[in-house]
Amino acid sequence: MEIRVDSCLWRRIAGISLCWAAALGMIGPPSLRAQDESAARREFTSLVTQGTQALQEGNDSAAERCYRRALALDPRSVELLNNLALAVARQGREEAAIALYKRALQLKPGDAITERNLGVVCFQAHRYEEALPLLESFAKRTPTFQSLGLTGLDLFALNRYADAATYLERASQLQPDDLPTLNILGQAYWRTRQYAGVTRVFDRIMAINPGSPEAHFMMGLADDIEYKEQDAYKEFQAVLAADPKYPSVHSSLGLIDWREDKYQDAENEFRQELQNYPNDPISNYMMGLALLGKNKPGESLHYLQAAIAVNPSYFDALFQLGRCYLALNEPGDAVKPLSRAAEIEPESAQAHFVLGRAYRESGHPGDAARQLQLARAIQLKQNVQPGSAK
Repeated sequence: MEIRVDSCLWRRIAGISLCWAAALGMIGPPSLRAQDESAARREFTSLVTQGTQALQEGNDSAAERCYRRALALDPRSVELLNNLALAVARQGREEAAIALYKRALQLKPGDAITERNLGVVCFQAHRYEEALPLLESFAKRTPTFQSLGLTGLDLFALNRYADAATYLERASQLQPDDLPTLNILGQAYWRTRQYAGVTRVFDRIMAINPGSPEAHFMMGLADDIEYKEQDAYKEFQAVLAADPKYPSVHSSLGLIDWREDKYQDAENEFRQELQNYPNDPISNYMMGLALLGKNKPGESLHYLQAAIAVNPSYFDALFQLGRCYLALNEPGDAVKPLSRAAEIEPESAQAHFVLGRAYRESGHPGDAARQLQLARAIQLKQNVQPGSAK
């Protein structure tokens, strides 16, 4: 079971000021500083002031216009690039913001503020692997609730649940009553089978608000762990009654339906999750798996690629993407995701077996033989029948 991390993003960065100080006189092109009374200096100062005021008022498009005009007067200003990137990111254009932050880092390598800002916007853009070292550095320098929580969320998105729990636990100690943090912390403990941790988190949530969506979701998770599917279903429905767009509820319901062979109901739930959260990795993966099972590899491709775009280390999605390419008679394209899957889980006989097939069908008999030999060795060790992979 997965949980979306996006819903907690703004709570995490609410206390993080991503804007450089831009008071009058603090930034400006060196060539203009000696010309305090010049028209160019007055224009620059006015643009910076207007841009900062617009940014503070939430008028991001106006801020962008002012900062771009000011940047034309001083194209090497790291401060202006940071403020412009923030205005751009707040308009939903994360990739453009990333480019601006990277431009700032070229001018001032290692700048801590720019690296922090870049880490946050990479997280927003679902570029979790790229965000991680920047966020970890941020949390190390400034171990606040926001920095620790955001780093934990990034690790959770990368399926590094034990590491995520460490950061989220530290964040939750700084703000003990923050339910979203506790909810994800409980999920991280469950993922690492630390059930004592799950129990502690559940008790904390119940003490804060036993009727909260978080409490119902955790109860549903606990019921699902014990294979009490109907009880879990009721708890997840209670979450939806409180918050129709609560992340991961539809995908959780879909997983229960899937296990009960209610495939169409499951697909409907996954589609609903994707309508609310288009980048949800588990729903994208499950939709891709369902379509591949219906012999629709062309449609499956989009969903599996979307799951991997969010989590490049998603073994199941990588494995099924390889199968999808094979079904499309594109064995050369199947090699890359299957190779990555085999790297992530080197003891997976299935991954090596299907990778061997991809190599064979793409005209690499030597590589195919090596992978098939690996698969047989692993299968013998695990006492599994060769070729059992679909």
